[in-house]
Amino acid sequence: MEKRFSFDYEHYAALAELPEADRRLVAEAERATANAHAPYSKFRVGAAARLRSGRILCGSNFESEVYPAGLCAERSLLFYAQANYPDDPVETLAIASDPSARECYPCGQCRQVMVDVERRQGVPMRVVMSGGGSASAVDSAARLLPFAFVL
Repeated sequence: MEKRFSFDYEHYAALAELPEADRRLVAEAERATANAHAPYSKFRVGAAARLRSGRILCGSNFESEVYPAGLCAERSLLFYAQANYPDDPVETLAIASDPSARECYPCGQCRQVMVDVERRQGVPMRVVMSGGGSASAVDSAARLLPFAFVL
């Protein structure tokens, strides 16, 4: 039996079209790319999260000489947030990269961790993926991983 999966998302042809709160979060994610340690790929990624309290947290990717021991910006940030602010849910997560020729989308491991965070906090998190002067957003990380791993 054939089934179909589809989902809605928002696309902004220019960052100026984003809601102000998302635009500020993308700017923080862009700034976080400067803290990335990416000597091998030269692909610096930054992430910024707005918690329910209004607190903004940032993270960046870190590559290691003992590949694959590095960590993506999204997971660096989400692990920090869950360890330090477990009762302050992530409402929105923004992702940016440098270079930024196109929108920066999370890898599969990050998508799974984002779904795990949503499950743990009991509320969805908006994800804004920016780059190349545009952005796309989903209202829940689960939209990015329809067949998430579940124990």
